[in-house]
Amino acid sequence: MLIAITGTPGTGKSSACAILDARGYAVVDLAEIARREGFIIGRDEKRQTEEVDVVALREHLRISAKVAFLKGHYSHQMEVNLAIILRCRPSVLRARLERRGWPPQKVRENVEAEAIDVILQEAVDRLPFVFEVDTTNATAEETAEAILAILQGKTKGHEPGSVDWASEVLSWY
Repeated sequence: MLIAITGTPGTGKSSACAILDARGYAVVDLAEIARREGFIIGRDEKRQTEEVDVVALREHLRISAKVAFLKGHYSHQMEVNLAIILRCRPSVLRARLERRGWPPQKVRENVEAEAIDVILQEAVDRLPFVFEVDTTNATAEETAEAILAILQGKTKGHEPGSVDWASEVLSWY
């Protein structure tokens, strides 16, 4: 079983996956594979990001573990059994990304993507099983626990649309 751990940058993918890894689960860092295997096809200097050939990566990816978590903001574009999207309130996400020293335009683009559910929409369009976890006030440990609970069938409250930032977005206007 392959599980995508996805979400806008800054929502807690690396932190939660570090907990899963420490517990002995197979965690695959897609960005690391993309770099190592030559799937970086360019660099967007304006956004200060690497451009990944997601289709080639998806076709190349071979995971031998029976259960593996694929970490990355494009992991929901791989051939996975289900996707768990980590979500974070836009105002909190903005602060997290600013602490990383990201340029204002890159922060804004990612905060807006989170606010309008970009990754959720992409995942729901291509996958039959998609769930959300709000990481706004959660520790990495709590997020990892929520991920494992979903795999155990405890999905109530994690269905697509269960996280809604509409009230915050409307306050922007």
